[in-house]
Amino acid sequence: MPKPNRSTPHTRAFRQRLRAAGGEEVLFQLPRETVAMLDALKERQGLRNRSQALLQLIEKGAAAQQTT
Repeated sequence: MPKPNRSTPHTRAFRQRLRAAGGEEVLFQLPRETVAMLDALKERQGLRNRSQALLQLIEKGAAAQQTT
């Protein structure tokens, strides 16, 4: 049985816009040290949020894998 959708209309609209733009919201549980590392990367690179920092790390890792 599916869970009832308890999100607010504002949240639903945000998620719809995100999906329409090709994105998806994901919740992660990370160690504090990892979050601190993401925050440091975000500040050094002048990024807006942790998501951008995480995406940058993933893209670098994928590029490194392709070259090996």
